[in-house]
Amino acid sequence: MSRLTDTLADFEAGIREDWGDDWLSLVLGASILFVFSQAWLCPLFGYGEQSPAAGLIVRNFYYPFYLMSLGLAAICWRQMFSALWRTPLLLSLCALCGLSFIWSIDPSGTLRRFVALAFTVLGGYALAARFSWARLTEVVALAFAVMMLGSALLALCIPKMGVMQELFPGAWRGMWLEKNNLGSCMAIGFVGAAAAALHNPRRQMFWGIMAAGMVALTLLSTSKTSLVCLVLGMGGIAFIWLARRGPVLGILLTWLAVTVLLALSGLILFAPDKLYLLLGKDATLTGRTFIWDGISRVMEDRPKLGYGYGVVWTDEGDYAPLAKITAVAGFRAFHAHSCWFETWLGLGFVGLGIWAMVFIETWLKSLFRMLRGDGGYFALPLLGIYSLSSLTESITLSWNDLRWSLFVMVLVKMSLPRDEDAKDFSFRR
Repeated sequence: MSRLTDTLADFEAGIREDWGDDWLSLVLGASILFVFSQAWLCPLFGYGEQSPAAGLIVRNFYYPFYLMSLGLAAICWRQMFSALWRTPLLLSLCALCGLSFIWSIDPSGTLRRFVALAFTVLGGYALAARFSWARLTEVVALAFAVMMLGSALLALCIPKMGVMQELFPGAWRGMWLEKNNLGSCMAIGFVGAAAAALHNPRRQMFWGIMAAGMVALTLLSTSKTSLVCLVLGMGGIAFIWLARRGPVLGILLTWLAVTVLLALSGLILFAPDKLYLLLGKDATLTGRTFIWDGISRVMEDRPKLGYGYGVVWTDEGDYAPLAKITAVAGFRAFHAHSCWFETWLGLGFVGLGIWAMVFIETWLKSLFRMLRGDGGYFALPLLGIYSLSSLTESITLSWNDLRWSLFVMVLVKMSLPRDEDAKDFSFRR
């Protein structure tokens, strides 16, 4: 107990000394990520179906945090301009989402969701521009630590809320509606906490304890996909640590990583059933392939530009694309369960092509910056987890979404010059 007290005291003293008067930026950054995680949604509004009135309150709940993103961006406006011109593909993709209101089947819905998307992207830009890698990992780790501690508290003290009672009785869900949400966030949170420990040796013990707690909650969620993501994150951090032992080893490991990625791509293309087995899914990915078949059929009418950003799944008309997808799938879906199909559905082949270039750009920049030694421990493991999740989840161009905001943050951070180029971001010595 005394050791834990000493660790907390050291953490507080280190934060006070390293962050100094900049503690407000730490709070703002962690708050933005916490809100995008939606970990607050179920504890505040219940674990059942939300009423229309609650939905309106939820939408309004985001506005103060949009202002926080604006405030954080204003503090580092010079770096923000630098980040904008260095990421033209990402900006083009986001601009296409806004322009899609011209051909959208629901123009007002597209514009409303585009505003939310713009602030989600702004949050990622502001975090990347404002903080050095060492500070940024602590911002991320702090947000996930709050999620982890809140989830553990609910599961232990109020199990009716924190533990699933139906479908998967006994599986921990913490602050979210389902166990998979907890597992997914804790897998990413482990990477954030482990990276914070490696980047900040003075608080290594504290962030190490937080990382261990996130591993425990991932296991308690019983989510197989999250467990695979956790192992992938651990492997990514170990890969970077080894690559930094020397240039020769770094090059060899990079070639090994490329080989593994190509092998994984081949597995997805030619033996997907083996991958599904690893993820604990059946050959239809629990019905996802039926949804994808329905999307492929409706896209025959609008293959180039799609049906407009973010509106297909809310149009309940008898002749709307959703009705056709439902008829093919045999059930009512609420999203495409794949970022690739989702992007294609909303923005057509034009949007899908730009997204593919953004995705490749992010991977290449992360590998390059890792070899140069000025990239963070967080970027590459996050990309591995994001890439795996993107196969079965709609997490690209998602408004008010934590994983999309983190992806944007990583791309922007990798596109900016080294941390030392901004005096404001260096620690006090």
